[in-house]
Amino acid sequence: MSIVVIGLSHHSSPVTVRERFAFAEARIPATLQLLREANLAEEAVILSTCNRVEIYAATPLEPRRAFTALQEFLVNCHDYRDPLTDEIYTLSEPQSLEHLFKVACGLDSMVLGETEILGQLKKAYDLALQHQHTGSRLNKAFQRAFNVAKQVRTETNIQRGSVSVGSAAVELAEKIFHSLEDRQVMVIGAGDTSEKTARALLSRGAQSILVSNRSHDRAVALAGELGGRAVLFEDWAKEFDRIDIVISSTAAPHYVLDRAKLEPLMKLRRNRPLLLIDIAVPRDIEPEVNFLDNVYLYNIDDLQAIADDYLKQRQDEIARCEQIIREKVKALLWQHAATNVPSSSRPAFGHER
Repeated sequence: MSIVVIGLSHHSSPVTVRERFAFAEARIPATLQLLREANLAEEAVILSTCNRVEIYAATPLEPRRAFTALQEFLVNCHDYRDPLTDEIYTLSEPQSLEHLFKVACGLDSMVLGETEILGQLKKAYDLALQHQHTGSRLNKAFQRAFNVAKQVRTETNIQRGSVSVGSAAVELAEKIFHSLEDRQVMVIGAGDTSEKTARALLSRGAQSILVSNRSHDRAVALAGELGGRAVLFEDWAKEFDRIDIVISSTAAPHYVLDRAKLEPLMKLRRNRPLLLIDIAVPRDIEPEVNFLDNVYLYNIDDLQAIADDYLKQRQDEIARCEQIIREKVKALLWQHAATNVPSSSRPAFGHER
C-alpha cells in the first residue's frame, strides 16, 4: 500500500478553479467515508485551504489507476464538468511524501516559509484521525512531517524575517519602540494594505487603532472591524499628541503631511518617537520630515526592500531544507519496507545474509 497525493494549488490553478473544489470542514468526514467505501483508499486525509485542495491517500491501487479514480471522485464530489489538464497534479512515492513534508515546512506556500499551513495541515490530519480514516501509514507520514517542520524551523532560516509589507512594518516598529504594547496607531486612508498593516500591528500588541478617511462611513466601518475609533478626516492632526505610529495610504495627489505641518505637532508630542509608514503612491508624506528629530519615515519601497531581502535569505535556504526532507523521506520509506518484509525472508538472529 503506497501513499499518493492528488490536488490543486495556487501553483497550478487560479482561485476560480480552486474554489470549485474547496471542501467545507463539516463535509470532510463524510467525504473521507465515501472515499474509503469506494475502495479508493484504505486511509485518507483531505486538506482544504484558500490556496490548496489535496487528498492524501494510502491506497492498494497501482498509482495510475488510483489517480484516475481519485480525480473522478473529486470531480463528482463537486459536480465539476469543465476539462481539467494542468490544474490538477498527482504524486506517488517518494514525491508524494516529499510534497507532504514541503507543505508542512511552508516550502510550497505562496509566502515561502509561512507557518499557518502547518496548523491547517495538523487540523486536517486530526479531523481524519478523530473519525478513524487514518492508519499506520498516514499516521507515521503526517507525524514525521510535523517533526520535520519543527527541525527545519529550528535548523534553517527558512522562516527568518518579514516577507510582507505588513510584517516588515511590524519589525520596524518593534525596533523603534522595542514593544508595541500600549502603542497608539492611526490609519489615514482605509485601503487594503493599510488595513493589513494595522492588523499586523494589533496582533503584536498595539493598543488601539484610530482610522481617518475622506469617506467617514468607510472609516467607521474599518474602525469597527479593528476594534478602534473613527476620526473625521479634517481632524486627524488633532490626535497627534497621543499617536506613536501612523499608517498613511490615501489617494491624495499631494502630500497630506509635510515638514511644516509636522514640526509643531512634534513639539506638542514633546518629541516622543514617531513612526510614519507611507504606503501610498503617490506618496502621502513629504520625505523632508525624516530630518526632524525622533521621526522615522518609511515608504512602500523601503518596506518592500526589507521584505525582498528577507525573501532572498529564505530562498537561499530552500536547498538545505529539501536535503533534510529527502533524507527523512528516505528513512521513512526504508523503515516501512523493513517492517513489511515477510518473516521468512528476514535473516535469523546472529546470522548475516
